[in-house]
Amino acid sequence: MDKELQKLLNRVEKPARYIGGEVNSVSKAPDSVSIRFGFAFPDTYEIGMSYMGMQILYNILNKNADIYCERIFAPAEDMENLMRKSGRKLFTLETFTPVKDLDMLGFTLQYELSYTNILNILELSGIPARRTERGEEYPIIIAGGPCAYNPEPLAYFIDAFLIGDGEELLEQVCIMKKDCSSKEEFLKKICKLDGVYVPAFYEPEYNEDGTIKRVSKLYDDAPDRVKRALIQDLDKAEFPVENIVPFIETVHDRSVVETFRGCTRGCRFCQAGMIYRPVRERKKDTIKNLAEKQLANTGHDELSLLSLSTSDYSRFEELAMELMEMCAGQNVSLSLPSLRLDSFSFKVLQEIQEYRKSGLTFAPEAGSQRLRDVINKNITEDNIFGAVEKAIELGWEHIKLYFMAGLPGETYEDLDGIREIAEKIMEINFRIKGKKGGRFRVTISVSNFVPKPHTPFQWAAQDTPDMFIDKHNFLTKRLRIKGVTFNYHETGTSNLEAVFARGDRRVGAVLEAAHRLGCKFDGWTEHFKPELWDKAFEETGIDPAFYSYRERNYDEILPWDIIDSFITKEFLIRENEKAKNAQVTPDCRLGCVGCGINRVAECFKDAEFKEVSDV
Repeated sequence: MDKELQKLLNRVEKPARYIGGEVNSVSKAPDSVSIRFGFAFPDTYEIGMSYMGMQILYNILNKNADIYCERIFAPAEDMENLMRKSGRKLFTLETFTPVKDLDMLGFTLQYELSYTNILNILELSGIPARRTERGEEYPIIIAGGPCAYNPEPLAYFIDAFLIGDGEELLEQVCIMKKDCSSKEEFLKKICKLDGVYVPAFYEPEYNEDGTIKRVSKLYDDAPDRVKRALIQDLDKAEFPVENIVPFIETVHDRSVVETFRGCTRGCRFCQAGMIYRPVRERKKDTIKNLAEKQLANTGHDELSLLSLSTSDYSRFEELAMELMEMCAGQNVSLSLPSLRLDSFSFKVLQEIQEYRKSGLTFAPEAGSQRLRDVINKNITEDNIFGAVEKAIELGWEHIKLYFMAGLPGETYEDLDGIREIAEKIMEINFRIKGKKGGRFRVTISVSNFVPKPHTPFQWAAQDTPDMFIDKHNFLTKRLRIKGVTFNYHETGTSNLEAVFARGDRRVGAVLEAAHRLGCKFDGWTEHFKPELWDKAFEETGIDPAFYSYRERNYDEILPWDIIDSFITKEFLIRENEKAKNAQVTPDCRLGCVGCGINRVAECFKDAEFKEVSDV
């Protein structure tokens, strides 16, 4: 670290965000490797270091002696201002190398409202945003993550997108870079790999009404559709045990082990539940071994299990009890997020509450059984109230419930069902604890429905801002209940998220304009500037309503149709039609529902089901 950088760090709030050198961070001689790769998380250090995907890929790439993976984060406002004033370019944490001097720069796309931060990172690095303006002297810019399943909003800026599981694909792409003498040669080679989309090789054309007319290939050897990369055997997939331990507190400061990938539930609004199919499990002993090693190598005092639905692990209760015993012996707390109401292990809850009791979180998502059937959330009020009653009996004093507003087919009667659920929970508490009810409280949190690609609701119209506001006001009045707290999500960010979730290549111009006007950290309430976004849409002539509030028909070519998630469009259409009739589709552990994934992969790899119930 040079003296000038030291002077800058002396003037910022949290210098540890920028100095690297943490326990288990990797140090290599840059001259000893062929490929220098920068892993960029488009948010602050505290958020990025809580993302397990970074730890996984950092570990894999740095195990290769010929690759050096270094980290980059979006600097906080104080640091950015000093960098711009001093002319200091953005740098890596490991070696303080200017980002523009790397061979490759990869962004993870976890949230659409981080896109302005991507452009800001490029600008702070002295790298042109548009790929057509970057010559051979600049790094190859790639991107992956769940938002890459619709790559088109970023197609002007990213050289190549990596779609799907990255454990094998990213290293393969880095290795191929070594043998290529030009960017074009490299892109033409990697586009033949499953999971690689190169936007320069495709050109969309549009109808007069703004919909896509066709997508033409500009390079004959590019695939007609890009198949996602897929790890078949998760148990054998690389997973880190020497995780980087930050010097400062992060959002999730704990050891984490992924138990399985994928979901069987089939919620129709959930993108993750579709794009991460099929379910692939790690074996119980593998999970325990990884947990023991991670805790030993990091010194963390908390262990968390990572999956879309923790209690759907085929040997969940057995695993949880064994981990509970291990953690108790080491004075480590065990966190079990994403527990399902209808697969709740109260034996495990009883064990947890012996030494740690916090708010218990459930996600009914909708206030009525009819609407839960529409979205295929296969839980009933008996499931909800039975689980809550048992939790209260075990001593929990805070219940948190998550719902969505603006779901397809929603009525105010469905919204009023949220009030009814809250009242019923309070009544259950009074019945168990007496009229005073103790210090018991309920928190109701409502997010806004955002239609996502590759889901049965990808064709649905989103509610307008006025519609969301009316619903929030309705709930605010109806949830004035003693002991109940009501929170709801910002409306403007939800509508903007929908634009970029289902946007085509043209919305990249809006993104560019918004960044130029000063937009960044748009997912943060205190940084979101709706008036600047309005100006960006006005300047570019792009109508956000075309992307957010418009229902699509099944014949329309969608911007993300170029990506093959292995879930067939026929299945998504069938599920959307069933939603209109409030018909449910059972959990696919009860029998194949025909989503199409079993054409390319084994479902429930390494799962060991003892029995499967219909709840």
